[in-house]
Amino acid sequence: MKTLNQDYHKASYPCFLEDEIGKVSPENAFFHIIPVPYEKTVSYGGGTKNGPLKILEASSQLEVFDGYSNPSAKGIYTHSPLFADNHKDLFKLMDQAISKTLKLFKIPVILGGEHTVSVGAFNSFMKNGKKPGIVQIDAHADLRDTYEESKFSHACVMKRALDFGLDIFQLGVRSLSPYEVELRKEKNIKYLDAKELNKNIPDIILPKKFPEEIYLTIDVDGLDPSIMPSTGTPEPGGLMWYETLEIIKKISKEKKIIGFDIVELSPIQNLHFPEFTCARLIYQIMGMI
Repeated sequence: MKTLNQDYHKASYPCFLEDEIGKVSPENAFFHIIPVPYEKTVSYGGGTKNGPLKILEASSQLEVFDGYSNPSAKGIYTHSPLFADNHKDLFKLMDQAISKTLKLFKIPVILGGEHTVSVGAFNSFMKNGKKPGIVQIDAHADLRDTYEESKFSHACVMKRALDFGLDIFQLGVRSLSPYEVELRKEKNIKYLDAKELNKNIPDIILPKKFPEEIYLTIDVDGLDPSIMPSTGTPEPGGLMWYETLEIIKKISKEKKIIGFDIVELSPIQNLHFPEFTCARLIYQIMGMI
């Protein structure tokens, strides 16, 4: 299967659900979609730079009723995509977009791009006086201090969160380095790995002392490859669709989600269901919020 090879800079990025709800002003939208097609440090399969565009295109096929309600009635605004050649420039652009969103008391929804974009989101939330707990759905721990000589690799995202002084909780992990196993013990990082979630999803997921406001970061490789093949570093034994929804629904009832992202989609040519799955997951989370 071939990943897409397109000029994502020149592409026309539609708004999320544009065919159904048209273009909504930022003031009248509770959810602000921020496409971030950044790809610099992927280490196996590439193509994450095409993820945001394909998710937005797939969103045109969504129905506005999510099975419970119509989240689009709250308004969904889509920013112009953010392009940058390095993480420093990227974080500046992200901070501008996220800061505008937070000052309007809206919910930022980041579409990656590689997982490094999440660090830009953490940075911006903290600049705006927020210190959310970070809840991560992912196949990998992403706790390396450096990877391939970069501290801003997709494999270092959660270590940067720790360096910012943020509490983290990991869900669905099933691939770790020895260093990451030890760091979990050293930092007393809380987690429910994939094999535990496969046996049982607990009634209460997050610790009582975890921050009341949370930022949810979802690497699509947290899902099982049978329902999410379009990612650069797939791992067997991941979360299935209804497991994922149940986990996020419980989290959304326990704490307040103030922002979230979905990252690491690497679209495969002529295989459309993974980007639709991402679009649907985003919309379901909106409904839960």
